[in-house]
Formats: sequence, structure tokens, C-alpha cells
Amino acid sequence: MENTLYFGDNLDVLRRHIKDETVDLVYLDPPFNSNQNYNVLFKEQDGARAASQIRAFEDTWTWDQEDEAVYADIVTAGGKVADCLQAFRTFMGKCDMLAYLVMMAPRLVELRRVLKPTGSIYLHCDPTAGHYLKLLMDATFGGKYFRREIIWDISVLSGFKTVANNWIRGHDTIFYYTKDDIFTFNKQTTEHRQEYIARFNKVDKDGRRYFDGRGKPRYLDDILKKGKAIGDVWSDIMSFQQIPTAKERLGYPTQKPEALLERIILASSNEGDLVLDPFCGCGTTIAAAQKLKRTWIGIDITHLAITLMKKRLLDTFGTEAKFKVLGEPTSIPDAAALAESDPYQFQWWALGLVGARPEDEKKGADKGIDGKIVFKGDGEGVFESVIISVKAGHITSNHVRDLHGVIDRDKAAIGVLISMQDPTGPMKQEAVTAGFFESKTWGKKYPKIQLLTIAELLAGKKIEMPPIKQVEATFKKAEKFKGEKGRQLAFSEKDEK
Repeated sequence: MENTLYFGDNLDVLRRHIKDETVDLVYLDPPFNSNQNYNVLFKEQDGARAASQIRAFEDTWTWDQEDEAVYADIVTAGGKVADCLQAFRTFMGKCDMLAYLVMMAPRLVELRRVLKPTGSIYLHCDPTAGHYLKLLMDATFGGKYFRREIIWDISVLSGFKTVANNWIRGHDTIFYYTKDDIFTFNKQTTEHRQEYIARFNKVDKDGRRYFDGRGKPRYLDDILKKGKAIGDVWSDIMSFQQIPTAKERLGYPTQKPEALLERIILASSNEGDLVLDPFCGCGTTIAAAQKLKRTWIGIDITHLAITLMKKRLLDTFGTEAKFKVLGEPTSIPDAAALAESDPYQFQWWALGLVGARPEDEKKGADKGIDGKIVFKGDGEGVFESVIISVKAGHITSNHVRDLHGVIDRDKAAIGVLISMQDPTGPMKQEAVTAGFFESKTWGKKYPKIQLLTIAELLAGKKIEMPPIKQVEATFKKAEKFKGEKGRQLAFSEKDEK
């Protein structure tokens, strides 16, 4: 099977595109409103959206008629999943949490369907919904196939946490299930602690260090060769909360470290196996799978995530990253359909065509900027910006004048208007009057206002601008993979430098 990124609802993708018993390993980290800092799906307490890219999920899990219909379909089908949801409804009534569980139930059923008999699934969650998800997993996969509750220690002391009138939350939970009794598992080991090694303080006649406990002596070289078997409490893999300046961090709100996914993939799959992540986000699962020579499938419902994953794969693996993307617009009719059905998704997709970062929008503000690209300017520590405005509908010279005003207000180097329609003659003339941005570093002049159509971008046309030179464009550029086969490392202090 070919490596594939799918844009779309994962339930629809699973049902339409993923065949029965074809997947060896599933990892999923379905987001939920654990708290305002971790969550990317719910509004902040003051009612403002956390960022523009979050709109796709607004009100996703507020109980409505669609949830009622999905609930009815599941219940009428019968079985333990139906029994579980009915019990949830009796206990909690029609609420947002029930809507979330009704959303998850059919997806878990589909994930079980696509798993091979020897396959495994790891569900990553936090305390907000973990106990409900555990029961739903029991109902879907069978309680007898629950293997472990893995505790990932993410404890970190910071000001806002230490003042909380509560125990400080310090872990995530990962529920590990298999589909059947015979399953793939490769025991993982790590280095022994120095305190344990120090116990081997005796030396035999051959110079071998050993520990003379009960029974026959245990030799240090044998112990070191085997390594220490990893248990179900993982405290050796740092989260980005613990090391916020780690080189691996791309800036995506719910990004997980690759070391976490490498451990899971190495344990529950082999080279050539198929790994699936139905809530793919910034693509840590697929990046780890690619590195470890697994085939992979990633699914996400936002173009922002798909754009980031494509860029991450190309930045990290270059031409070695061979994959296809399904569900993205590839023609003008496709783009027009997306613009009509979901203007925000159209905006993120268009920004992705030029490698721009979506701009945050604060409540009540209208800055006239949809996206931004930052590039290295003339002089040490000088950075310039390209501001992007995306218009799906009718455009006039007023839009060009407005963009010119935003450029002046924000002291931007270049402004770009991306549109579905072709610009008119007066619009082109208005753009010309803005003049040029001159880069002394590159010895070139670039039009200060540029008008680009979706058709031109699909044909390969680019923004005229100086090279970015590794400053934040959409997100931080991923480090290039140097080919360390199967290397599994937690973050170290070096990452902070």
C-alpha cells in the first residue's frame, strides 16, 4: 500500500477507503477540552477563539439533531457499543460529553474493522474523557483485549500550575488494546539507572562485575546487554511542556514528541507494516513511521494540518518521502466547491499553496490579514513580512487599496491578494502604483503588491520574494532526517540549546 494523506472526515475516509483487516497499528490522539491551554477545539474562557485555524471544530460536540441521528443508528444496530452509549445517556443526559462519545463510537468501530487480527490500537487521552473512553474501548474491542494503561509522565512545574488549588496534573494516559490474543509485540528496553548499576560492586577472578544477591550471581555485562524492560509508566520521554524550546517542536498546539510514537511503533509493528493515525494533526505519527520504514496513512479534517504534514515530510525526508494526498482541491471547480462549502477551509488551503501561516484573529478585531510569511531581511536580526489576503468572491480595486493600507500600517515588505477571480485592469494598475520592495542582500526588486489567482497557484506560480531562510513560515521547519535506523531517543538538555 502507498503512503497516503487524506483530507476529510476520518469516519468517511475509513468507510470509503480503508479495507477490512489491512492495518497493523493504530495510534490516535482525539482532541478534547481537557483545559484551555491544551485544547484546540473549544473557545477560551473569555469567548475568543484560540486561533483562526480552530474554527473548523467550533460547536463540533454540542448535542444537536445530527448527534441524535448518529446515536439512533448506533443504538438500533445493537451490541455492546449500543449498550454502552445508552448507559452513558442514562447517566449524563444529552450533553457535550455525550456528543463527543457519540462521535467517537462509530470511529472506534471502524478502526477495529480495519485492524488486522494481529493488530494493536493505542488511544491517547487525558483525564477529561479518559474514563468514558476506556469503557467505550472495552465495548468496542472487548475488555479481555485491554493490555495496558500506559502513564506518560508530563509533569512540569510552572507558575500557573503551582498556584492551582489542586494536585498538579502530571500525566497523560494511553490505552493499549489488541484485536485478538495473538498480536505483534516487540519488547522495548532502555538503559539501567546508575543507582542500579552501582549495586554490581563485586569483581570475579576474570574481572567481571557482578551482584551477589539471592541465588547465583548476576553479571553486569549480561544485564547491560539485555537492557531494562520498559514498563507502563514512561517518564523518560519529555513533553514539549517540559522542554518548550526543543528543536523538534513545530509550534502545533497538540504536537507530541517523535520519541513517544517511535516507542509505540517499534513495539507494536515491524518494518513494512501499515500504521494509521486518524487524527493526524501535525503528523508526528507518520513522520515516526516513515523514519522506521513503515507504511502509513494519515487523516485530518483541516487543510492547515495537511499542509503542515506535507511540508514536514518534505523538510525531513526530501525525495525519500513518497506519498499521495487525497481530498485536496486540484482544479478550479474543486477550489470553487470548497470556497462555497467552507470558506475557512478554502482560506487555509489557499494559504498552504504559498506556504503562509494563518494569522490569529482576536475577538472583535479585523486586521485585514489572513496569513503571513516571514523572511530574513537586510542586516543582522532583521526580519520582514509578506502579508496575505484571500478572497473567494468578487474582487475590486478597493481590495487592492485596502491591502496597500494594511501594508503601510504594519510596515510589511510585500502584500499578496489571492483570489478566485482574475484581477481587472484597474486592479493591476492600482497594484503597480505601490512600487517595489528592494532587497539589498539579494540585489533584487520585488513588486510590493502582487495579485495571484488560484489558477496561477495551481499551475505552479510563486510569490516573488526573497528566500525564507528558516524563519517561521507556516510552522517551524522540521529537521532533516539523517538516517539513524530505529533510533529512539527522549529529549535531552542538548535540545534546549
